[in-house]
Amino acid sequence: MESFTLTRRDMAHLLLAMEGRSDLQPLAVLQDAWRRTHSHLARSGSTMPTFLYTEVTPVLDKIIKGKHSAAFSLQEIVSLGQLVEYSHVSLASMQNWVKRDFKEFLGAPKIGKKYSVNQAAILLIVEDLKSCLDFESIRQLFHILFQQPEDDTDDLIQPVDLYAAYSTLFEELDANGDQLLDVTGAGYVKDNGNSATGQKRQEAATEELLVQAADQYTCRLEHLTPNQCEAVRNTLLVAAVSVQNSYFLSMARRYVNATLFLDFQG
Repeated sequence: MESFTLTRRDMAHLLLAMEGRSDLQPLAVLQDAWRRTHSHLARSGSTMPTFLYTEVTPVLDKIIKGKHSAAFSLQEIVSLGQLVEYSHVSLASMQNWVKRDFKEFLGAPKIGKKYSVNQAAILLIVEDLKSCLDFESIRQLFHILFQQPEDDTDDLIQPVDLYAAYSTLFEELDANGDQLLDVTGAGYVKDNGNSATGQKRQEAATEELLVQAADQYTCRLEHLTPNQCEAVRNTLLVAAVSVQNSYFLSMARRYVNATLFLDFQG
C-alpha cells in the first residue's frame, strides 16, 4: 500500500489547524497535501482507486472522521512523525526523549494524559535537529529559545511556530521540490581557473541565502530584542540545514539497506 506522506510544512499546518490557529480545518490540510502530490491522478480520474490503496493510520483515521483534538498520546505523535518525508521516528527513541534526554522541556503530559501541540512539536524538532546536532547542543538551544521550561510565557518562540517557520523556510528555498536548497550559481565552477574559490563563493551564497530568509521571519518578531532575534534566526538556519541533512541521511539508509538485502558478496 502507498504511504500517506506529508512535508514538514504540511505537518506544521496540520498541528496549527488542530490547535485552531489556521483558516483550514485539519482534514482540509491533509486533502490539500494529498492532492498536491497526486495532481496527475486528478486529470486521469484515478484518485479514488489510488486513495483506496493508501495506508490510513489510526491517527489519520481520527482526523478524517473529525474525531481529532489538540492532544496526543506518545504513540500518536510517533505516528504523525512517521508521516513526515525523510523522517525516521521511532517510539523507543521518543520514549527516551520524554523520560530522559528532553524531560525538562517536555515535562508531564499537559492535557490529561496526553501531550499538547507544542510538546508534540518539540519532539518533531528534536527528530530534525539530531541529524546535525548532539543532544547537549539541542538542549542548549532549547534553553535559549524556551528559557524556563516550566514557563511557556517566556518562550522566545513557541515550539510549533518554530517548527512551522523553519519548515516553511526550507520549502521556500526548495522551490522545485527536489529536496536541495536552490542557490544561484554553480558550486564547483572554476573562478579564473580556481575551483576552490568558486566553491567558497558557493558556500558563502548558500549561507547568505539562509540568513536572509531567516531574517525575513525574525524581523516580524517585534517583541524580541536584537540578540533574541539573532538567536531565533540562527536556530532557523540550523534547523533548515538539518532538514536538508535528513534527506541525505535517508538516502544513505536506503542504499545501505539495499546493499545488505541484495547481498553483493556473491
